Amino acid sequence: MRWVHAAGRVLLVLVVVLTGYVASGVRADERGGSGRGPLTLATAGDLTGYLGSVLDGWNRTHPGEKVTLVELPDSADETRAQMITDLRGGERGRFDVLNIDVSWTSEFAAAGWIRPLPRDRFPLGTFLPRVEDTATYDGRLYAVPYVTNAGLLLYRKDVLDAEGVPPPRTWAELERAAKTLAPRHGLHGYAGQFLPYEGLTVNAAEAVYSAGGTILGDEGERVTVNSRAAREGIGFLARGVREGWIPREALTYKEEESKQAFQDGRLLFLRNWPYAYVAASAPGSAVAGKVGAVPLPGPDGPGTSVLGGSNLAVSSHARHPDSAARLIAYLTSERVQRQVLTRGALPPVRAALYEDPALVRRFPYLPTLRESVFTAAPRPKSPHYDQVSLVVQAVVHDAMNGRQTPEAAVRRLASELAAISSR
Repeated sequence: MRWVHAAGRVLLVLVVVLTGYVASGVRADERGGSGRGPLTLATAGDLTGYLGSVLDGWNRTHPGEKVTLVELPDSADETRAQMITDLRGGERGRFDVLNIDVSWTSEFAAAGWIRPLPRDRFPLGTFLPRVEDTATYDGRLYAVPYVTNAGLLLYRKDVLDAEGVPPPRTWAELERAAKTLAPRHGLHGYAGQFLPYEGLTVNAAEAVYSAGGTILGDEGERVTVNSRAAREGIGFLARGVREGWIPREALTYKEEESKQAFQDGRLLFLRNWPYAYVAASAPGSAVAGKVGAVPLPGPDGPGTSVLGGSNLAVSSHARHPDSAARLIAYLTSERVQRQVLTRGALPPVRAALYEDPALVRRFPYLPTLRESVFTAAPRPKSPHYDQVSLVVQAVVHDAMNGRQTPEAAVRRLASELAAISSR
């Protein structure tokens, strides 16, 4: 009997221990263990409504790993703020997978908000060159490229054809046509995204890069903007406003306002993302059938675009990180990447799609976009990117408004960026 009672006590202890172990394992998995389970994907507003149907495909085939889509505001700044609030919430955070702007990867990685990822789980070798660089920080992969983008120069093909002028390859050619041909046809010359927000940071960086310069080096630890190239790039933008071939109204433009100005037939040239080409060429547009696209010009030939797009990252507090990685692999598969283009009108990261004859017929800008992505460069990498961007916006907007010379603007940029980098 003593043996029976002793065995019973041992069994009871084992049951308690095993129950506690299983329970703790479940809790660990909920906090971010290696198991599989449901996920929440956070993204900026899905303007074309394609993502829900893409995720329906995953949910049908992965009933135990269903994804709930959370759409945050369309504004990049508001989306970033809401994501950061959730990420700072620790284990209470709602988001498992984050669709983040490529410029946020370094900041989120440096803060410890997203997990490093194993390269061998994702088809990185099938992606366009250069896009992987937007997903790394300090030599490690912290996200996976999902959508890429590069700036294009849209132009009124009908106007240039009528004048017997080829699309511009240099800044001088663009300026000349913007000054002379545009007024002759009742148009403004050139516009980009020049309101002081992230779009102006992109336009300014492209001008500096196209002139052969840089803004930051060594993951944001070194300031490199104080250069002849930066003065030339910012001078190009400031000169356009001063001489009138960039309308002052363009100083209030974001992507949508600038797209609408071109689509309504008010501009000869526009720097924008490929989606603007699609919209301007669609039935009902005032310029449908009259639009061409080429790489951005530079001082002596084709310039350099900033790499845009978004990356998929896994929150450090993801409940089911293995499922999160599986979802990212699914969203970057060739089948889904094709839908990203055909349903979402967004540039995919899979290189083979840019050479698909059927897709090129449907989206004629793909070869030009591929060329632009090949020569594009990421935005300045910094763990303090939000502050870097705010400084660039403010300084360049002042220069374009004529409140300071390009030379003074570059000196100010160098000084303020050095203060940020030393923090």
